[in-house]
Amino acid sequence: MKPSMLPIFAAGLSLAAAALPMKASAALPTIDVAANTAIVLDYATGAVLYDKDADKRIPPASLSKIMTAYVVYTYLKEGRVKLDDTLPVSEKAWAKHKTNESNMFVPLGAQVKVEDLIRGMIIQSGNDACVVLAEGLAGSTDAFVDRMNAMAQKLGLTGSHFADVDGLPNPEEYMTARDIATLARDMIRDFPEYQHYDAEKEFTYNGIKQGNRNPLLYKDIGVDGMKTGHTEEAGYGITATALRNGRRIIAVLSGMASMNARSQESEKLLDWAYREWADYKLVKAGDTVDEAPVWLGVAATVPVTTAQDVLVSLPKRSRPQMKVMAVYDHPAAAPVKEGQVVGKLQITAPDVAAVEVPLVAAQPVEKVGALARAGLAAGYLIFGHKN
Repeated sequence: MKPSMLPIFAAGLSLAAAALPMKASAALPTIDVAANTAIVLDYATGAVLYDKDADKRIPPASLSKIMTAYVVYTYLKEGRVKLDDTLPVSEKAWAKHKTNESNMFVPLGAQVKVEDLIRGMIIQSGNDACVVLAEGLAGSTDAFVDRMNAMAQKLGLTGSHFADVDGLPNPEEYMTARDIATLARDMIRDFPEYQHYDAEKEFTYNGIKQGNRNPLLYKDIGVDGMKTGHTEEAGYGITATALRNGRRIIAVLSGMASMNARSQESEKLLDWAYREWADYKLVKAGDTVDEAPVWLGVAATVPVTTAQDVLVSLPKRSRPQMKVMAVYDHPAAAPVKEGQVVGKLQITAPDVAAVEVPLVAAQPVEKVGALARAGLAAGYLIFGHKN
């Protein structure tokens, strides 16, 4: 059957949000950034807006603490620990102070609140805090690392492997920019109640005040997370997420030469993403999209809708050429059940791969009786089906 063009969408409908990614092509808007690897995601749709060697394995440095935090938040969500519980400081954790590392400076033998440890890990990038959390929750850092790797597998992070809880150099620890961005998106989706820690600009513990190392928090550009990282091997990296006018963007950059470059390049990439791309809301779940043909039904057509809201990310320059069509391979054979897939909504635009969304029946359609079926069948043999 021929696709049914839906001209109503040419004007664009302002409806509720959804999550349907579009894949980038070589003709998309681009920008040069002074990072070895980088990626930009639209949070709502998962669309990749920018990709520079995003699947290359890199030493993550403290960006791996996003996974450490994710596992800690999982313990909290499962009720296995509470924010006001305390955990003991072992000699292994305390010994971190003797090295040239980022620390929150927990005293040996102290009992530290879980919430303070989270702040120390996120705001101060404290490696000692990571060790206290790992040992207190999983029994040992090795056991906690096992949980990090199991979680990576569960979340589909195929380019990641963890060897420690704090991101210090280790040949067996690596991530990709794509995995880091995916993890950041999962973190925001799964644990919004803890995201405020990322946005806190300073934290004082044991009489020592330290500022958040995320330089973008100190600029009025909508950034409210997530983590920076640096080692000599990894260079300077950042995972940044910003919210502007209700739209969230996630950017990951790694391998930059200085803190100044990290600040400038990440801000530049976020500004570019908001300037060149936009989200377009097309369909609200449950709203009638079209009428699909029905064969041998008490009604000749059935209203169709989508099971979820439909939102796509597009380059702003491609929006005028966007087309939306309802496509049916054949009439839906009665009886038709409510929610049954009967076709697909096809969304196309220049420079992006087509998106296809299942169209489902918005209501049931019963089958006609035997006498009517015989008449319809005879008519089909004589005249053919009009659809």
